[in-house]
Amino acid sequence: MLTLPTLDGTLETYRLTGEPLVPRAPRVPLTRIAFAAAHVVSAPLQERDPWLGSPAVDWENSLRFRNWLWDQGLGLAEAMDTAQRGMGVDWPTAKELIERTMRDARAHPLKPRVACGAGTDQKQIGSFKNADDILAAYTEQVEAIEAAGGQVILMASRAFPAIGAKADDYEAVYGKLLDQATEPVVLHWLGDMFDPHLKGYWGSEDVDTAMDTVLKIIGANTGKVDGIKISLLEKSYEEELRSRLPEGVLLYTGDDFNYAELIEGDGEHYSHALLGAFAAIAPAASQALEALAENDRETYHGLLGPTVPLSREIFKAPTQFYKAGIAFLAWLNDAQSHFIMPGGFQSSREITHYAQVFRLADQSRLLSKPDVAVDRMKLLLKLHGVD
Repeated sequence: MLTLPTLDGTLETYRLTGEPLVPRAPRVPLTRIAFAAAHVVSAPLQERDPWLGSPAVDWENSLRFRNWLWDQGLGLAEAMDTAQRGMGVDWPTAKELIERTMRDARAHPLKPRVACGAGTDQKQIGSFKNADDILAAYTEQVEAIEAAGGQVILMASRAFPAIGAKADDYEAVYGKLLDQATEPVVLHWLGDMFDPHLKGYWGSEDVDTAMDTVLKIIGANTGKVDGIKISLLEKSYEEELRSRLPEGVLLYTGDDFNYAELIEGDGEHYSHALLGAFAAIAPAASQALEALAENDRETYHGLLGPTVPLSREIFKAPTQFYKAGIAFLAWLNDAQSHFIMPGGFQSSREITHYAQVFRLADQSRLLSKPDVAVDRMKLLLKLHGVD
């Protein structure tokens, strides 16, 4: 039992109600590919000037969390926006993160699949003058990821909107990147609700026009495109895009609001997963996908259904601050010993949000160590004047 603040500014007594899921590996091979996008935490005793320069990453805790995800049979999307790319984590830090992660992945008994984000963030936005500059920046990061042994995700780059790129520019840059790639890559369509700097990606603010452009790029390079991750938080856009993809090109849902039904599918098409939400709900995600592989849809929905309100709270507007909720849950579940984040990002959400995440995680059976979770929640509350 503990006292939690409510959104109307009052306090209420709360008793845990959920029967915790025990994190474990799936019993059967999964029928959906599932990448969980992981966050990073800072080393509290080493961080200096946290709003300036490169973060001091807590490598032990950050890699511990990745191994926790892998132990449950999930793949990993590394060095993405969930890891605060462009929001506290720079390219040199991301490159080291990728290299360390790939070494750990090779040593893990389940040999997890790892895909890593390549972007253009080693250069200042103002230094990009044309599409060739963007191509050169991407190429440097792609080569680093391939050298480390990771699959490449071509992250959406802020540089395209910054130079006012047109559809032809996207087609030229992506075409050359795909031609150069050693193995098939994952494309990345991130909406401006996640990053306002990406407004108008693929050369248009009209979703239908943008979709035509990315489908043209995929159609010209099907042998080099593993799939596309779409994060627009609108189910109908994803359903349309996946119905139009060439055979063999996968749709990876990035819809943290509607993932349960999108992954299940409509009987003809279904989505795989590349989700920050899966890092927050890993035990439920892993065991739900196991149930889906066993064609037990009742258990699938019984496990994932309660997590949707939790994910909607974590990803509420301003959506770009969702990483704090994921790190908070990792701390509550003792997958990390703290949730101090680069740039002090843990302060981007308020205590009433964390209290609501706690409630919804309990109701989703996602507080795997209830006593630890309660003790840590009480500590955070005390720091906010709730004793």
